Amino acid sequence: MVGVSFEEVSERMSLAVARSGRAPGDVTLVAVSKTKSVEDILAVYEKGHRDFGENRAQEMAEKAAQLPDDIRWHYVGALQSNKARLIRPSTHLLHSMDRMSLASVWAKGQGMAPPVLIQVNTGEEPQKSGVIPGETESLVDRVLAMGIEVRGLMAIPPLSEDPEETRPHFRWLAVLRDRIRERSPGVTDLSMGMTDDFEVAIEEGASFIRVGRAIFGARN
Repeated sequence: MVGVSFEEVSERMSLAVARSGRAPGDVTLVAVSKTKSVEDILAVYEKGHRDFGENRAQEMAEKAAQLPDDIRWHYVGALQSNKARLIRPSTHLLHSMDRMSLASVWAKGQGMAPPVLIQVNTGEEPQKSGVIPGETESLVDRVLAMGIEVRGLMAIPPLSEDPEETRPHFRWLAVLRDRIRERSPGVTDLSMGMTDDFEVAIEEGASFIRVGRAIFGARN
């Protein structure tokens, strides 16, 4: 049955928030619904949840058109510049801004551009999207200069079976955020942590965790 783990994830999230000495509202759970049906999403929506994440532009656009308007859609995957127009109207927060060519497209269109997070490739893995760490601060400055609101940073650390091995990446991302925030006070959020390591991410300061498999089961 879809959604049976939502309560368990919420409980584990609450315990991690308490351990880190933070308030319950400091962390947002993004239920990553990629490959899942509209019915699957509604099963979690009906539990009172409103933040959902997708990583394919066409899929997100189609789902947004069919689902309630009060859903807050988070785009969490690599985004091709030519697909940005598909999701811009429905995006609450883009987690994967990583280059100026994408920023240029994102800034165009009707109304204010939805806010973004800068994706950082903390492990400098060639197969992954994200700006390399040494260029992060420059990219933040340039995206802000375009009039796009940068709310924080996002990272997907190197894959590991041990959540503790991702902790240094989360800790480093928080340090980088703090450094950027000294001159850009609006850069506050950290999107980090997924099914296997979201509790560690919360302990290290995550404000968004992106959890799919633990809520919806294996992807279709």
